[in-house]
Amino acid sequence: MSSTDSSGRRWDGTPARLHRHRALRVAPDRLTRLVRSAQSSRCRDCGNRIDWYTRTDNRPVSLHPHELDATAVPVASRWHVSSGIAHPAGDGAPWCRIPHLALCPARPAPTPLTPQIAALRRHLALHTRRVLDAGTLTPSTPDTASPATALESCRPARPIVLLLHTRYLAAQPIDTIQCVAQTRRRHRCTHPVLSPSAPAGTWTLVPATTGRRQLALSGGLMAVYDLTHLTYAEQLRWRHQRCPHHAATPGAADLALAEWEPFDPLLHHQHIYNRLPTTARHRTQARA
Repeated sequence: MSSTDSSGRRWDGTPARLHRHRALRVAPDRLTRLVRSAQSSRCRDCGNRIDWYTRTDNRPVSLHPHELDATAVPVASRWHVSSGIAHPAGDGAPWCRIPHLALCPARPAPTPLTPQIAALRRHLALHTRRVLDAGTLTPSTPDTASPATALESCRPARPIVLLLHTRYLAAQPIDTIQCVAQTRRRHRCTHPVLSPSAPAGTWTLVPATTGRRQLALSGGLMAVYDLTHLTYAEQLRWRHQRCPHHAATPGAADLALAEWEPFDPLLHHQHIYNRLPTTARHRTQARA
């Protein structure tokens, strides 16, 4: 006889805590042995928490960590998670997930907003203000008042990288992209992907097109960090976001998701630079 019944209580009448089962999944293209249902992180623009999931096309998507009333979310923004996979549609349930980009207070608000979504955006904006005041979040827009900061602003905060004949948007400058592998002490590797012992990429100008449709944008050309002249193994190392040491250690697990985002000129037009890095940046580029 079971020690609990359908009422959710044990035989002696005390409440039984039923744990909700979580769907776990190992990404097929990862070297990691860690099983997870979602990769929690913080938005680099607003500092609020997000959950990274894999979509049906194997691309990552950042979702708000909590479910919302489906009636308060526009149909185009409704997502649901099934077996660890994020699906861009509602599943008929009264609750759904919503992409963080629709809530991020650092981005323009989509229109129209329901009262519930507007209230949630204000709540996230208050948290962003708190972390900015506490100094734990650095604004993505640099202050160009000082000459040193003006020179640094020429360095793309989120550069466009060309590898494996695909354009990706990096989450941070080239020289600060960190290895995602786990060390023997079970900490994340602190070494950068760009290493003096390995060949580096080159900055070049390529047509700013919309990919498959090959429609040229008004900018004409854009600066990309080209890695296609490297060997296939080196490009895979960059795609897996590993330092040279951990690239040669396939048994090491990953402690974070690779932060590459497929580049879309229409969505990421604010990250397009139509000139190569300046002379001041080339001096910095000894590292980058």
